[in-house]
Amino acid sequence: MTEETALKRELSLYQVVLFGLAYLTPMIVFGMYGTLAEASHGAVVPTFVLALVAMLFTAYSYGKMVKAYPIAGSAYTFTRKTFNAHVGFMVGWAILLDYVFIPMVIWLIGALYFGTLFPSVPMWVWIVAFILLTTAVNILGVRVSNKVNFLLMIFQFLVIGIFILLSIRSLLTGTGAATLFSIQPFFNEGTSFHFVLAGAAIACYSFLGFDAITTFTEETKDPVKTMPRAIMLTAFIGGITFIGVSYLAHLVFPDYTQFKDMATAGDELAYMVGGNLFSAIFLAGLIIAQFTSGLSAQASASRLLYAMGRDSVLPKAIFGYISPKYQTPVITLILIGLIGLFAIRFDVLSAASCINFGAFAAFTMVNLSVIVHYYGKNNERSGSGLIFNLIIPLIGAVLNVLLLWSLDPMAKQYGMIWAALGLMYLVYLTKGFKQQPADLKMDEVV
Repeated sequence: MTEETALKRELSLYQVVLFGLAYLTPMIVFGMYGTLAEASHGAVVPTFVLALVAMLFTAYSYGKMVKAYPIAGSAYTFTRKTFNAHVGFMVGWAILLDYVFIPMVIWLIGALYFGTLFPSVPMWVWIVAFILLTTAVNILGVRVSNKVNFLLMIFQFLVIGIFILLSIRSLLTGTGAATLFSIQPFFNEGTSFHFVLAGAAIACYSFLGFDAITTFTEETKDPVKTMPRAIMLTAFIGGITFIGVSYLAHLVFPDYTQFKDMATAGDELAYMVGGNLFSAIFLAGLIIAQFTSGLSAQASASRLLYAMGRDSVLPKAIFGYISPKYQTPVITLILIGLIGLFAIRFDVLSAASCINFGAFAAFTMVNLSVIVHYYGKNNERSGSGLIFNLIIPLIGAVLNVLLLWSLDPMAKQYGMIWAALGLMYLVYLTKGFKQQPADLKMDEVV
């Protein structure tokens, strides 16, 4: 990881979008459905619509910043270059919250669905099993190839496609709302903007990853044109998939309060439209998706912690350690695994909300970076500049702040504590802001 390598520009728009969709894990819509239904009081569809709108504004800003800095980067890179190293460090610290907690949520969702297969086994057993197996595989250095991830993504879309067809058949034969066309999933007497906003603040977890494709900038053909399109397409395709699935799910199962378990509502939906056979296929697909996604998430998180240790941003003796035998960052892998044990005490709602705190903070700063870079420093303030360099990114920033404010109170509390720790650590690293903080090199995490 310390060697300098020349990256070949060989990825097309099609390939980059596929990478982005693989990061999104399309079947997460099932894993989150019950949680979102409960938080939004059944308004899952408008929840995803609002989340998609917010993410499209943010995706636009990511595309603008990629044009400004066509190198492998992230929200951290953009804010560091646009504002200064200290602001960049705090954004990187916020993103770190995502990296270290995402594996926990992935393992939690996977364990919940394993629990539907073996209800007599305590949930903590499945969580520990996920963590031990994933950590062992990552320590040994066995990594899932891009081709395997691609095949898994195709399988996920296949399962989603089967669900759509089975749902249509079920609705035409009298199940649920017994119609394919209804405004009820979008609006009914119980729908309120307050609940939709609360749901959207959680639903954005399903979109996390669309921004990750910026790390492929230096490997993409004509990145100034290709990358902004890829970011927008990834967010849009993912959002339309989530909206379409949740629309049919609502029609098939209109009363969300009748789910036996909100955390595993996806399995109940699969059983309702396809019986035992499709339910088994669905569970297999979701559990495999969570396992491979957990492998990638843990590897990325441990790699980031290692890079921070190697560059002395964190204590080098601990975080910068590489196993001589396995050539992997064993200590940071184990640390991410230990953090994952918090899944025993968390539910999906609380855990996803904690992650979204860091994401919304970073997304807000990316939107503001567009304003500072283009409208401010570059003085691009013509008629179109006013719209594209000020109004659009400002709307994106406001939407992300609004979503952040709508998070679970506990998530906001934990997020503020995390931010305070980051600020204190920054003061220590820079000797009271007298020095520049070290570069976190977040562009190395793929």
